[in-house]
Amino acid sequence: MKETELLFDLLKKGVSPVQAVRACKERLESAGFLELPYDEPWKLQKNGRYYVNHHDTTLFAFTVGEGWQETKTPQIRMAAAHTDFPCLRIKPSADVTACGYAQVNVEVYGGAILNTWLDRPLGIAGRVAVRTQDAFAPKIVEFVSEKNLLTIPNLAIHMNREVNKGVELNRQTDMLPVFALLPEEEKKADYFLTFLADELSVEKTDILDFELTVYCKENPEFIGLNDDFISSPRLDNLTSCAALVSGLIDAGRTEGINLIALFDHEEIGSRTKQGAGSILLHDMLNRILKELGREQTAEQDLYRSMLLSVDVAHGIHPNQAGKMDLTNKPVLGRGFCIKEASSQSYATDCETIAIIQQICEKEKIVYQKFVNRSDMPGGSTLGSIASALLPVKTVDIGIPLLAMHSARELMGSADQQALKDLVTAYFTLAS
Repeated sequence: MKETELLFDLLKKGVSPVQAVRACKERLESAGFLELPYDEPWKLQKNGRYYVNHHDTTLFAFTVGEGWQETKTPQIRMAAAHTDFPCLRIKPSADVTACGYAQVNVEVYGGAILNTWLDRPLGIAGRVAVRTQDAFAPKIVEFVSEKNLLTIPNLAIHMNREVNKGVELNRQTDMLPVFALLPEEEKKADYFLTFLADELSVEKTDILDFELTVYCKENPEFIGLNDDFISSPRLDNLTSCAALVSGLIDAGRTEGINLIALFDHEEIGSRTKQGAGSILLHDMLNRILKELGREQTAEQDLYRSMLLSVDVAHGIHPNQAGKMDLTNKPVLGRGFCIKEASSQSYATDCETIAIIQQICEKEKIVYQKFVNRSDMPGGSTLGSIASALLPVKTVDIGIPLLAMHSARELMGSADQQALKDLVTAYFTLAS
């Protein structure tokens, strides 16, 4: 399959972090990767391909080179991305009724552009905890709605004449989606749990809790005169997840260790047990080295490692060109971006930039550079967080987007292949 086809497949399937991890696991398994339970002994082998599922929303995958030698210092090459995206999350006791409408109580997750979520078909996806006989082992059931279930209607312009001058949306009162119609005299309790129980074929009283995402159900599409662009929900950051999985599968390095980490919770700061702000990556690498007989030299081995932090960048907007830096102006379709910031909100230095540039020159991969305007600080990535806990050479890269954090974002069609080619070369070239 072409890289854009693989990306489209992940964009359609990855409607919550749970489903994104499952889709990536399926690709890895089809490429011969074996699952390692984190709470059981491992038996790693040369030329081995492995993955570890962490709480269903974070995924690690790694390979051990065919030329692995315990007596030789291994070169560990890592790349990280995130599985979550700005969206709406459903609260417990979700029922809200008003004027005969059944609505669902939600909260905003991450830095979403709220007005882009209005007037769109919305679905529900995630996981549900169901009662079992063992209180310490509830059954976790994945759920993805097959139909459009929700929408958040705009207020008509006749009732808000100033709407085109800009309207501030209240996260609690203005973002409640419509779910169903209820007879005006009916005061039905637990209609959301009733729906969920019917969908899962379980008793309503057996649903203990859930982590459910409201997601945009629109499909990714090519747009433009020559299919120049891809318009889709969840480009941030499933573009990076797709490229990392493809790059790891296609890599051809015979020595050392290649590893990808797809973390959850980047959009809310990463400082969770499933996020890049935990000690999980450091522990994972120590575990791998210990299993491969490098326990005594693990810290030295880690220090010689390198990390790609792969997350989307800002492309120049043709209607708002003044928002971009004076001299660094990435354009969609002209390659992935190397992201730099003196504040280290992007974890990059000249040595790691030089490494990436030389790989691109050798493999003829197109790239650009992104820097924020000096008077307009941008966002941050998991790279600066992860590298503070694991002090290795780190570089931030990613595909340039327009409409970042919108319910539907825009990228250049050619850029996914450039990013995938860079990740593959990074995991393949000998040092």
